[in-house]
Amino acid sequence: MTLTRRQKWRIEKVQSEKISRANNASIKAESSIEKGTEELHGLVITRYGQRQLIESNHGDLFQATGRQNIGLSVAGDRVLFQKVEGDEGVVTAIYPRKTELKRQDRLIAANIDQLWLVVAIEPHYQFELIDRYLIMAENSNLPINIIVNKIELSNNDNQLSNDFSHYIDLGYDVHFLSVKNKINLEKLKKSLVNRSHIFLGQSGVGKSSLINSLIPDLDLRVNEISTKSKLGKHTTTNTTIYHIPSGGDLIDSPGIREFQLDDLTEKQIVNGFREFKSLIGKCRFRNCQHINEPNCAIKKAIESGNINSSRYESYLNILP
Repeated sequence: MTLTRRQKWRIEKVQSEKISRANNASIKAESSIEKGTEELHGLVITRYGQRQLIESNHGDLFQATGRQNIGLSVAGDRVLFQKVEGDEGVVTAIYPRKTELKRQDRLIAANIDQLWLVVAIEPHYQFELIDRYLIMAENSNLPINIIVNKIELSNNDNQLSNDFSHYIDLGYDVHFLSVKNKINLEKLKKSLVNRSHIFLGQSGVGKSSLINSLIPDLDLRVNEISTKSKLGKHTTTNTTIYHIPSGGDLIDSPGIREFQLDDLTEKQIVNGFREFKSLIGKCRFRNCQHINEPNCAIKKAIESGNINSSRYESYLNILP
């Protein structure tokens, strides 16, 4: 539907007023800072609009606005902030990010150490969907491993191992576990210590059950953050960090849990397959699409068994 000039004007006016209110709140908070106030180190637990919930190094939670000239922070950001009064604060600096997770060019979270793709016996894992997630991670320069849940439903352990052997050969860690029967959960917990994680995967694979098993008091933590941020039920729709009692942090992002592959170029898709990278540039034609072209290095690698055929089928299906 085409907007009229008056409708456009009204939308721009509303947006302008919102920005003005946010800027005024930031200016007001900054003016409350006393000279010489100590700058504290903190972690952004969640952000809501122009405000954010900061956890200090001592574990205290503060509601904060950010100075206008430093940009917006997201969950996972390490920041400097100053107390204003009570549990209010102002973020004065954002530390450089080690990693960033984006969705359609929108920054979702920062400083993630590890992505985990959760798949399951039921609904049964699909190689093409797995490969789509791996492409996303490779293009984002984020390490990703695989969790295969509900192994109690498997009737053929050898087939299960064979299905994921080529991912292990490519350097992806694969954890086979059962959240329901608590199989291999302790081993997974040990791999999470001292790192920040995000779980991805389609609906029904057991992500929520896994998260609840890692953080048994999750509801209490959600309520605490809701109370401090005054977000209420909306906390469950925000990207938020939770501390895992056995060690490590979980960045829970409902909007990214069931991530779908954004539109990528052919070059990005090729770069998303680890086993292709060493062969790029070795084909006869510079613009080789690795489909029917003669003297294609990737096709030769498939014929010789150096590239898994199911991965190549995924590549063909994912190409635009």
